[in-house]
Amino acid sequence: MFRLPGRSLLLRGTRPPCVPPSRGRKSRTDPPAKSKVSRIKYPPPVCVRELLNVGMRYREYSAILTAIRAECKEGVLQSQYEEQVGSLAEQRHRLESEEHKALMVWNDEQNRAALRKREQRQRLEQEVLQRQRYLSVEQNMMAEQQLIREKEREIEMLQEMSKSFITAENLLERIEAALDNPISYNFCLDKEGRVVREAGARG
Repeated sequence: MFRLPGRSLLLRGTRPPCVPPSRGRKSRTDPPAKSKVSRIKYPPPVCVRELLNVGMRYREYSAILTAIRAECKEGVLQSQYEEQVGSLAEQRHRLESEEHKALMVWNDEQNRAALRKREQRQRLEQEVLQRQRYLSVEQNMMAEQQLIREKEREIEMLQEMSKSFITAENLLERIEAALDNPISYNFCLDKEGRVVREAGARG
């Protein structure tokens, strides 16, 4: 007979994977096992002849390595001495002096080239400044001349206007001229712009 499970397999709790346990080790404070309490540890047996042979070979190896190190150190010190006070030092000083002279010559050439460029730039700047000064002077002169012409025109206009001024000298003449030529300002303009005056009035 087929039986349904009590609960769904999906709803069951998952179990952790089965991992074999790792071998643990005792700490220093753990007591020894009962079977190892009376065990005494002895060093492994060593052949005396082989031990002497190994010691001799180690001493030879140490001596050879010490000699090689001393020789290398002596070579390094010798090369340093040669570089500082020996023939190599003289050669190095000579090369450095030659290089210094060449660099000084190159520096002088660069300084001369920079001086030429600076002088040319200053000359161009002076020319531009002089041209700007000339232009500003010309503009100022033109502005002054324009102002003078305007003032002259104003003076001429004032002189023309002064001819119609009434002064103490020409007061009687102006009165007589006004009496001789009466002008009526009693007029109006129609829609067409014509002047309409009274009958008998003089324009």
